[in-house]
Amino acid sequence: MVTFTAPTRLTARGRARRAARGGASRSVPAPLLVPALIAVGFLVLPLAGLLVRAPWRHLGAALSGTDATQALILSLWTATVTTAISLVIGVPLAWVLARTTFPGQRLLRALVTLPLVLPPVVGGVALLLAFSRVGLVGRYLDDWFGLTIPFTPIAVVMAETFVAMPFLIVTVEGALRSANQGFEEAAATLGARRMTVFRRVTVPLIAPSLGAGAVLCWARALGEFGATITFAGSFPGQTETMPIAVYYALETDPDAAIALSLVLLLVSVVVLVSLRDHWLRGGSL
Repeated sequence: MVTFTAPTRLTARGRARRAARGGASRSVPAPLLVPALIAVGFLVLPLAGLLVRAPWRHLGAALSGTDATQALILSLWTATVTTAISLVIGVPLAWVLARTTFPGQRLLRALVTLPLVLPPVVGGVALLLAFSRVGLVGRYLDDWFGLTIPFTPIAVVMAETFVAMPFLIVTVEGALRSANQGFEEAAATLGARRMTVFRRVTVPLIAPSLGAGAVLCWARALGEFGATITFAGSFPGQTETMPIAVYYALETDPDAAIALSLVLLLVSVVVLVSLRDHWLRGGSL
């Protein structure tokens, strides 16, 4: 008796796993292996040097210095405030870019994403030209309200928001474009108002990407240097954030500089681990 075996159907994930297993068993050609090892060494060796030279025994003392502590606290709260502001104003902008059509939309999208590729120092100069006492908007803020923004903690938040918010907008816009709008249409058909649909249906649908965008925004704000030092300066306890403190501590207190660098490195590792599934599984990032 001859028996026939029905062919098995592989899902997309199964085919990907089989391809991954097959690819892993293959040897790497030497012309590719050598440059790959050089790239790994180039990227990993500086981090290894940071870990080796870290003052582990005196790490607490290095971080407990007045300037280091103030820089750490300032960076944490300004990054948090920046993320909150970006969520409040960035998510609606992402919705507008993803769900509406209007003249000049492409230009607006290009302007919104421009800080992603713009040198941060240039962003700081642009903020100065807009919000300084003689700036495009700053002159009126100074004349009408007596408000001076540059070189204040407010300037730190503005600089970080300028460079970090586009990460959130791009992530959320991509999620909104790929989300199934059938649930939103069903809710609207049942009589739900637009804001109710947004709060009760849209936001839960994009919650994973929204969280990923918020984490990216927070991490980018925490590590911002160029726009901050240009627009806000470096005043300990007021505008000197961790990256700025690292820059100046290298000249006077290398142990504190390394300790602060380790904190930023730890934050970066946490961000990468938390976003790993989005990158490897084809998330909306």
